[in-house]
Amino acid sequence: MDLYRALRPLIFRLDPETAHNLAFWLGARACAFPRLPQPEHPAALRRTVFGLDFPTPLGLAAGLDKGATLLPLWKGLGFGHVEIGTVTPRPQPGNPKPRLFRFPESGLILNRMGFNSEGADVVAARLKRRPAGLIVGGNLGKNKETPEAQALDDYRAAYRLIAPQVDYIALNVSSPNTPGLRNLQAPEALKPLLVGMLDLRKVMGLERQPLLLKLAPDLAPEDLDAIVEVAVASGISGLIATNTTLDRGVVAEPLRALVESKGAGGLSGAPLKPKAREVRKRILSALRGRLPLVACGGLGSAEDVQGALDDGAALAQIYSALIFEGPSLVRRIHEGLE
Repeated sequence: MDLYRALRPLIFRLDPETAHNLAFWLGARACAFPRLPQPEHPAALRRTVFGLDFPTPLGLAAGLDKGATLLPLWKGLGFGHVEIGTVTPRPQPGNPKPRLFRFPESGLILNRMGFNSEGADVVAARLKRRPAGLIVGGNLGKNKETPEAQALDDYRAAYRLIAPQVDYIALNVSSPNTPGLRNLQAPEALKPLLVGMLDLRKVMGLERQPLLLKLAPDLAPEDLDAIVEVAVASGISGLIATNTTLDRGVVAEPLRALVESKGAGGLSGAPLKPKAREVRKRILSALRGRLPLVACGGLGSAEDVQGALDDGAALAQIYSALIFEGPSLVRRIHEGLE
């Protein structure tokens, strides 16, 4: 039994956000050591996606390291890439607490964090000290008080600061915890947003930097098809699917009643797996190989990740499973990949 599994019962007695903060405090102490382990990955795991060379297809999804504070640790654990954020242009505290709940019996997390962010200035400064040899993506969002009509201004403001410090950018228009954000996925709103971001990318001389779009799992199939066509026509580099779900139907009774009693928020973890996979398959069918897809949502084992890659995903990301399984999960997944 590894150390994390031995300590997990004690960790899980803490409030989830308190446990998160404690883990990050300990992680920061680990990052202070000059010689963290640097795993070597088999050459067979390497792949080139949207022009970037990934040492492994497995990455850390956005939402865990919002401020890019533990990049050396993620590299030492063996992740091929890390997506930091979501980063908003201006600092904001996020939603009132409690806003994070875990259900270990089913590997489920409910969160309504609401883009708590130190702001793009602070995160950009920290990224200037990022470790070499780790692919880092920047996940961007708008501030809560910014009207939908002015969303592009927020994404552009964050992009100007974060994009020069990372390897790729992901636009988060799919979190359920910022009012109105998911409306930006509608084709009539999405097209000008993507055009505006691509124009800024060109102005900044970053045409070669990948620009990705992260989608929700709660879209109707025909809406997914329409979004795919807008994305392909715009000239962006790829899609990420999926974000958290609002669908309480992914949780079986009697746990569903307990989850519903906790209130609003997005669900992630093992119960999301079937729904997320169905959405990814729909997107991959609509894409017809025209853009790469990064799989995210409900992945928690080598079998899950390999299944996503076999379905046609170019890369895969985990988050919730790491909370329940601990750091050794990264090694176990890599050992099980073909």
